Order: sequence, then C-alpha cells, then structure tokens
Amino acid sequence: MAPPADARLQLETARLTALYGRRAVVKDVSILFPTHTVTALIGPSGCGKTTFLRCLNRMHELSEGGWITGKVLLHGEDIYDPGVDAVQLRRRIGMVFQRPTPFPTMSIYDNVAAGLRVNGSRPRAQIDAAVEGALRRAALWDEVKDRLRHSALDLSGGQQQRLCVARALAPEPEVLLLDEPTASLDPTGTQRIEELLHELKTRYTIVIVTHNLQQAARVSDYTGFFYLGDLVELGRTEELFTKPTKHQTEAYITGRFG
Repeated sequence: MAPPADARLQLETARLTALYGRRAVVKDVSILFPTHTVTALIGPSGCGKTTFLRCLNRMHELSEGGWITGKVLLHGEDIYDPGVDAVQLRRRIGMVFQRPTPFPTMSIYDNVAAGLRVNGSRPRAQIDAAVEGALRRAALWDEVKDRLRHSALDLSGGQQQRLCVARALAPEPEVLLLDEPTASLDPTGTQRIEELLHELKTRYTIVIVTHNLQQAARVSDYTGFFYLGDLVELGRTEELFTKPTKHQTEAYITGRFG
C-alpha cells in the first residue's frame, strides 16, 4: 500500500530480498516509509521481520553469509551503492536492539557521546549540548542529569533502553529502527518507550518490529504483516487490524495461528 499522496517519502525498499548464503529469508519486499510516521512490522517468530529491519541500515551484511538483492533507498539514493560509507549511513539510520545494550565500561555521558566521537574530536561544549539534547528527546535527562558520570549499568532496564535510544539519537539520524525494544522491559518501562515513540515521530521516521499486536496497534500509523519471508499485507494500522484484506493476516491477528 502506498502512503498518502502528500507524504514525503524518506525510506523505501524496492524488491528487497535478504539471504544467508543461498537461503532467502526475506523475499521481494517493497515498502514505502513516509516521513514522521511509525511503521510496525508484525508476524510470527522466524518470519523475516528482524532480518528485514537489519537490511535497512546495512546491519544484515555483518551477519555470516548475509547479502541482499534489490534496493534500499534513502531520499532516492541506494544505501548499498559501493560509494556509500556504511558507518556514516548507520549514523543516519540509527538502531535500537531487543535488549538494552549500554557500553558496560562507559558512563551514562560517554554512552551517549560515543557515536559523536567516531569521526574524531569535537569541542566539548558541542558534545555536552548534543548529549543533553539526546537525553531530553529520550525522556531521560531529568532522571540522570545529576549522575552523568555514573556507570550506565546503574540504570534500571527501562532507563538503559532509553539510554540506547538517546545514543542512537545523538548523531541526529533521519530514521530510527527498533527491534522489539520493550521485549525485556516491565509494563512501566514498556509504557515509557511507547509514549516516547509518539513524541519521536515528530522528528524522525520510525520502523519498529514487535510481537505484541496491542503495541503495534497503539504506536503505529502503518503495519506490515510478514509471514515466511513475504510481506503479506501492508496498510494503515487501524484498517489492517479491523478490516484485513488477506486471510493469513486475519488468521494471525485473531490468534488462529502464530
């Protein structure tokens, strides 16, 4: 399904197939991700959602035997072109993983600043401002501003995940990818992350993989249903959950298989 006619497209896949060696786990998928929207990817375990997500910022190629055919376009430019620097690309398309992954030997401050130091030194005042801004956007500043030099491991699980969001936001990406970001969190931590997504989409384009159908319904504008590597259906979230057009989609969201 195409996005609204007036939506400015930011990220797009064109007949994307992801493989491990000769085994295709994502098959010929084309999706348009409009700017300032949240797109949720749902489907049973092993259906290709996470692999697809990892293709969007070239993380898939870091997996053993991982490669793709087709295209991933950011503002119309193929991110897999030979001249594209993958490290720089991942600053533009940030990613947050299923479990909180703070750098264990670093302070809260240094965790957020890590991505800003990839290309050499910056003025301290500039880094300070970027760290504060990222922590504020991740709704964490007020909770950690007086202990920025403490270990990131001193934070709760939910705080650690928001710290990882802040770390991804510090380099000022255009797109934010989240792979099951609340899977290891308690209900309070989950609620904070979901509230955060509503705020962040005013600045970023967001793609989230989730097994939680209620979460997809709460946070997303669009939802795509994957099954056995195929994109079965993509549509506005409300319509997909109330009037799916494919039998497989209806069976999944009503719990008849999963």
